[in-house]
Amino acid sequence: MLFARRDIEAAAAGAQDGSPAAKRGKPDAADAARPTLTRTEALAAAAVLALFVAGIFCIFLAAPRREFGQILRLPRSLADVRLLKDNLAVYASEHQANFVLGYCSIYIFMQTFMIPGTIFMSLLAGALFGVIKGGVLVVFTATAGASSCYFLSKLIGRPLVCWLWPERLRYFQSEIAKRKDKLLNYMLFLRITPTLPNTFINMASPIVDIPFHIFFAATLIGLIPASYITVKAGRALGDLRSVRELYDFKTLVVLFLIGSVAVVPTILKRKRTYE
Repeated sequence: MLFARRDIEAAAAGAQDGSPAAKRGKPDAADAARPTLTRTEALAAAAVLALFVAGIFCIFLAAPRREFGQILRLPRSLADVRLLKDNLAVYASEHQANFVLGYCSIYIFMQTFMIPGTIFMSLLAGALFGVIKGGVLVVFTATAGASSCYFLSKLIGRPLVCWLWPERLRYFQSEIAKRKDKLLNYMLFLRITPTLPNTFINMASPIVDIPFHIFFAATLIGLIPASYITVKAGRALGDLRSVRELYDFKTLVVLFLIGSVAVVPTILKRKRTYE
C-alpha cells in the first residue's frame, strides 16, 4: 500500500509539472493551431489538381511530336503570343477538347505558383476562341487558379506573405476587419479594380480569414470586366503594341466606376447608421 500510494503521488506530481510522460496523449498546441482545409476546400483542391493532371496528359497525348518546342512554351511577350497563335490555330481547332484542358492546366499552374504571364495567356484565349468563348475560359481558369493559390497559401503561405508584404498585409487585415458585414462587396471592389495585386489577394485572403465562398464568388464575378478587356484585345492582337495599352487611363476609370457600384451598399448602410 505504501508503494502504491507513492506511485499515485508521483504520477499526480508529474501531471502538474508538465512532464513529457504526463503530456503524452495530449495534442500539441502547434498542431492544434496548424491551418487545415475543410472538406469542401479539400474537394475543390482535389478537383483543381485532377484538372491539371488531365490537361497535361492531354497535351502530351494529342500534340504533334515535331511541334512540341513550338507548342509547349509559356508566352512571355506579345511576340510569343502572336507566334503561339500561328502555331496553335490548327491544333486548337482539330483537338479543341485536348487543347482546352491543356490550356486550363497551364493557366491554373501559373496562377497557383504565382508565375508571371497569365495576361499573355488571356490574350491567347481571345485570339484563338473569340470574346465569348475566350472570356468564359479565362474567367474559369483564373478563378480555379486563384482558388488553388488560396488553398496553398492557407496551408503553407503565411511565412511567405508576412515576409514579402508585411505592411500591405497589416493594411489589408485592418480593412477586412472594418468590413466584416459587407465583405463580399469589398472583395468585389478589390477584384474589379487594380487597387491591390491579384497575387497578393490570392495569397493573403486565407491568412486574414476571408471565407472561401466569399473569396470564390468575388473572384468569379470580379474578374469578368478585366478578362473581357484582355480577351477583346486578343482579337486585335496585331494592333496591340504593348500590354500597357490594355489598361490606359480611360479603362482604369471604367473599372473603378464598375467597382464603385459594388461598395455602394456599404456606403448607404454607413450613412443610415450615422443618421
